Amino acid sequence: MGSQWGKDSAYLRAMKEGYRSRAAFKLKDLQDRYRIIRDDDNVVDLGAAPGSWLQVERGLTNGKVLGIDLNPIPPLEGVETMVADMCDPELPEKVKGMLGIVNVVVSDASPKLSGHKSYDQARAVELGEIALEFACKVLKPGGNFVVKSFQGQDFTGLLDRVKDHFLSVKAYRSRSSRKGSAEVYIVAKYFVGAGNET
Repeated sequence: MGSQWGKDSAYLRAMKEGYRSRAAFKLKDLQDRYRIIRDDDNVVDLGAAPGSWLQVERGLTNGKVLGIDLNPIPPLEGVETMVADMCDPELPEKVKGMLGIVNVVVSDASPKLSGHKSYDQARAVELGEIALEFACKVLKPGGNFVVKSFQGQDFTGLLDRVKDHFLSVKAYRSRSSRKGSAEVYIVAKYFVGAGNET
Protein backbone atom coordinates (compact mmCIF):
# COMPACT_ATOMS: atom_id res chain seq x y z
CA MET A 1 0.00 0.00 0.00
CA GLY A 2 2.60 2.52 1.12
CA SER A 3 4.92 1.90 -1.81
CA GLN A 4 2.59 3.55 -4.32
CA TRP A 5 3.30 6.85 -2.57
CA GLY A 6 7.05 6.31 -2.54
CA LYS A 7 9.23 5.39 0.37
CA ASP A 8 8.55 8.51 2.45
CA SER A 9 9.29 8.75 6.17
CA ALA A 10 5.93 7.28 7.26
CA TYR A 11 6.35 4.31 4.94
CA LEU A 12 9.90 3.69 6.13
CA ARG A 13 8.84 4.03 9.76
CA ALA A 14 6.03 1.51 9.22
CA MET A 15 8.45 -1.00 7.71
CA LYS A 16 10.95 -0.44 10.53
CA GLU A 17 8.29 -0.99 13.21
CA GLY A 18 6.94 -4.11 11.52
CA TYR A 19 3.64 -2.76 10.23
CA ARG A 20 2.25 -3.80 6.87
CA SER A 21 1.49 -0.23 5.78
CA ARG A 22 1.73 3.37 6.93
CA ALA A 23 -2.02 3.28 7.69
CA ALA A 24 -1.15 1.80 11.10
CA PHE A 25 -0.19 5.27 12.31
CA LYS A 26 -3.62 6.66 11.39
CA LEU A 27 -5.34 4.21 13.73
CA LYS A 28 -2.74 4.86 16.43
CA ASP A 29 -3.45 8.58 16.08
CA LEU A 30 -7.23 8.04 16.26
CA GLN A 31 -6.84 5.77 19.29
CA ASP A 32 -4.61 8.25 21.13
CA ARG A 33 -7.13 11.02 20.58
CA TYR A 34 -10.46 9.23 21.03
CA ARG A 35 -9.85 5.92 22.90
CA ILE A 36 -11.98 3.99 20.43
CA ILE A 37 -10.86 0.50 21.45
CA ARG A 38 -10.85 -0.67 25.06
CA ASP A 39 -8.78 -3.55 26.37
CA ASP A 40 -11.58 -6.13 26.33
CA ASP A 41 -13.39 -5.08 23.13
CA ASN A 42 -14.26 -7.38 20.24
CA VAL A 43 -13.35 -5.53 17.04
CA VAL A 44 -14.47 -5.93 13.42
CA ASP A 45 -12.22 -4.32 10.80
CA LEU A 46 -13.80 -3.81 7.35
CA GLY A 47 -11.57 -3.43 4.30
CA ALA A 48 -8.77 -4.74 6.48
CA ALA A 49 -6.16 -5.82 3.90
CA PRO A 50 -3.18 -5.81 4.07
CA GLY A 51 -3.67 -5.84 7.84
CA SER A 52 -1.83 -2.93 9.45
CA TRP A 53 -4.93 -1.82 11.39
CA LEU A 54 -5.39 -5.42 12.55
CA GLN A 55 -1.83 -5.36 13.89
CA VAL A 56 -2.61 -2.24 15.93
CA GLU A 57 -5.98 -3.60 17.11
CA ARG A 58 -4.41 -6.85 18.30
CA GLY A 59 -2.15 -4.80 20.53
CA LEU A 60 -5.02 -2.74 21.97
CA THR A 61 -7.47 -5.41 23.08
CA ASN A 62 -7.54 -8.84 24.65
CA GLY A 63 -10.87 -9.43 22.91
CA LYS A 64 -11.46 -10.97 19.50
CA VAL A 65 -10.26 -9.21 16.34
CA LEU A 66 -11.81 -10.03 12.97
CA GLY A 67 -10.59 -8.62 9.66
CA ILE A 68 -12.83 -8.68 6.59
CA ASP A 69 -11.79 -7.85 3.04
CA LEU A 70 -12.53 -8.80 -0.56
CA ASN A 71 -8.90 -9.93 -0.77
CA PRO A 72 -7.21 -12.56 1.41
CA ILE A 73 -5.36 -11.07 4.39
CA PRO A 74 -2.00 -12.68 5.20
CA PRO A 75 -2.26 -14.48 8.57
CA LEU A 76 -1.67 -12.60 11.81
CA GLU A 77 -1.31 -14.30 15.17
CA GLY A 78 -4.42 -13.87 17.30
CA VAL A 79 -6.50 -12.41 14.47
CA GLU A 80 -9.35 -14.06 12.56
CA THR A 81 -9.86 -13.08 8.92
CA MET A 82 -12.61 -13.58 6.40
CA VAL A 83 -12.79 -13.03 2.64
CA ALA A 84 -16.18 -11.39 2.18
CA ASP A 85 -18.03 -8.43 0.68
CA MET A 86 -19.35 -6.05 3.32
CA CYS A 87 -22.45 -5.62 1.13
CA ASP A 88 -23.34 -9.30 1.70
CA PRO A 89 -26.69 -9.25 3.58
CA GLU A 90 -25.73 -12.44 5.42
CA LEU A 91 -22.44 -11.03 6.71
CA PRO A 92 -23.74 -9.36 9.91
CA GLU A 93 -25.21 -12.62 11.21
CA LYS A 94 -22.04 -14.52 10.31
CA VAL A 95 -19.95 -12.00 12.21
CA LYS A 96 -22.18 -12.08 15.29
CA GLY A 97 -21.99 -15.87 15.17
CA MET A 98 -18.20 -15.69 15.22
CA LEU A 99 -17.71 -12.93 17.80
CA GLY A 100 -20.89 -12.88 19.85
CA ILE A 101 -20.75 -9.30 21.11
CA VAL A 102 -19.29 -6.67 18.76
CA ASN A 103 -17.99 -3.60 20.59
CA VAL A 104 -16.20 -1.76 17.79
CA VAL A 105 -16.47 -1.59 13.99
CA VAL A 106 -13.79 0.21 12.01
CA SER A 107 -13.43 0.71 8.27
CA ASP A 108 -10.39 2.09 6.49
CA ALA A 109 -11.82 0.86 3.17
CA SER A 110 -11.17 3.07 0.17
CA PRO A 111 -12.48 2.91 -3.38
CA LYS A 112 -10.11 2.23 -6.25
CA LEU A 113 -9.19 5.79 -7.13
CA SER A 114 -10.05 6.88 -10.66
CA GLY A 115 -8.42 10.30 -10.46
CA HIS A 116 -11.82 11.99 -10.90
CA LYS A 117 -12.23 13.78 -7.58
CA SER A 118 -16.04 14.01 -7.43
CA TYR A 119 -16.52 10.38 -8.51
CA ASP A 120 -13.93 9.08 -6.03
CA GLN A 121 -15.49 11.13 -3.24
CA ALA A 122 -18.97 9.82 -4.02
CA ARG A 123 -17.69 6.23 -4.01
CA ALA A 124 -15.94 6.79 -0.66
CA VAL A 125 -19.18 8.11 0.85
CA GLU A 126 -21.04 5.10 -0.55
CA LEU A 127 -18.53 2.77 1.12
CA GLY A 128 -19.00 4.71 4.34
CA GLU A 129 -22.76 4.25 4.16
CA ILE A 130 -22.33 0.49 3.63
CA ALA A 131 -19.98 0.31 6.63
CA LEU A 132 -22.49 2.29 8.74
CA GLU A 133 -25.32 -0.04 7.79
CA PHE A 134 -23.19 -3.02 8.75
CA ALA A 135 -22.18 -1.42 12.06
CA CYS A 136 -25.81 -0.71 12.95
CA LYS A 137 -26.62 -4.40 12.49
CA VAL A 138 -23.82 -5.79 14.66
CA LEU A 139 -22.79 -3.26 17.30
CA LYS A 140 -23.88 -3.61 20.90
CA PRO A 141 -25.41 -0.49 22.53
CA GLY A 142 -22.62 1.85 23.57
CA GLY A 143 -20.29 0.54 20.87
CA ASN A 144 -17.93 2.62 18.74
CA PHE A 145 -17.51 3.10 14.98
CA VAL A 146 -14.77 4.63 12.84
CA VAL A 147 -15.01 5.06 9.08
CA LYS A 148 -12.82 6.71 6.48
CA SER A 149 -14.35 9.03 3.92
CA PHE A 150 -13.31 11.89 1.66
CA GLN A 151 -14.28 15.52 2.12
CA GLY A 152 -16.66 16.84 -0.52
CA GLN A 153 -20.27 17.70 -1.22
CA ASP A 154 -21.67 14.34 -0.05
CA PHE A 155 -19.66 14.13 3.15
CA THR A 156 -22.00 16.10 5.42
CA GLY A 157 -24.88 13.79 4.48
CA LEU A 158 -22.90 10.77 5.65
CA LEU A 159 -21.86 12.59 8.82
CA ASP A 160 -25.51 13.40 9.58
CA ARG A 161 -26.55 9.77 9.07
CA VAL A 162 -23.88 8.63 11.51
CA LYS A 163 -25.18 11.19 14.04
CA ASP A 164 -28.58 9.47 13.89
CA HIS A 165 -27.08 6.43 15.60
CA PHE A 166 -24.34 7.62 17.98
CA LEU A 167 -24.25 10.07 20.87
CA SER A 168 -20.82 11.49 20.01
CA VAL A 169 -19.68 12.03 16.41
CA LYS A 170 -16.56 13.88 15.27
CA ALA A 171 -14.86 14.39 11.94
CA TYR A 172 -11.10 14.14 12.26
CA ARG A 173 -8.22 14.49 9.85
CA SER A 174 -5.40 12.26 11.01
CA ARG A 175 -1.99 13.79 11.48
CA SER A 176 -0.69 10.75 9.60
CA SER A 177 -2.68 11.47 6.43
CA ARG A 178 -0.68 12.67 3.46
CA LYS A 179 -0.53 16.42 2.88
CA GLY A 180 -3.17 17.41 0.36
CA SER A 181 -5.26 14.28 0.97
CA ALA A 182 -9.03 14.75 1.20
CA GLU A 183 -9.43 11.77 3.52
CA VAL A 184 -11.19 12.35 6.81
CA TYR A 185 -12.29 9.94 9.53
CA ILE A 186 -15.69 9.91 11.19
CA VAL A 187 -15.29 8.85 14.81
CA ALA A 188 -18.60 7.80 16.39
CA LYS A 189 -18.95 6.70 20.00
CA TYR A 190 -21.79 5.33 22.12
CA PHE A 191 -24.07 3.54 19.65
CA VAL A 192 -27.74 4.13 20.52
CA GLY A 193 -29.27 1.73 18.01
CA ALA A 194 -30.53 1.51 14.46
CA GLY A 195 -34.01 2.83 15.19
CA ASN A 196 -33.63 6.00 13.12
CA GLU A 197 -32.71 4.10 9.96
CA THR A 198 -34.96 5.19 7.09
